[in-house]
Amino acid sequence: MKNFGIVFILVPLLLLTSGCTPSTYEITGYTGSSINNEIPVPVNAKQLSVSAFSDNPNIQTSIKYELKHIGGEQGLYVPSDYFEKLSEAGWVEVEEERMGHVHFFKKNDTVIAIEIQEDTFDIFEMMQGFTF
Repeated sequence: MKNFGIVFILVPLLLLTSGCTPSTYEITGYTGSSINNEIPVPVNAKQLSVSAFSDNPNIQTSIKYELKHIGGEQGLYVPSDYFEKLSEAGWVEVEEERMGHVHFFKKNDTVIAIEIQEDTFDIFEMMQGFTF
């Protein structure tokens, strides 16, 4: 009977603690973005929208992807493995220009901005000649 009491207490405790662990995103590989093939994007990221028009005169095109848990809770966490892949592809983060959730990367004469949110991320290709 004593063992039953311990099991009765441990099972709900185990379920409670496992339900409170943060979920993480999983990247299964990379492919080129449809707005610029040189920008790697996780294969399992779902494309939500593409826009060639913006009210911001600095943005040439943009694309929005969904990838569950990529930014963590409220988009507060940097997806370091994704940023490592960008670095491997030749994109250099311009860290001094970072604005909250928006990270800027440069490769040759091309500048992109990546905005990380909780379950989505946006990639903005900036206009040629864009300066910070």
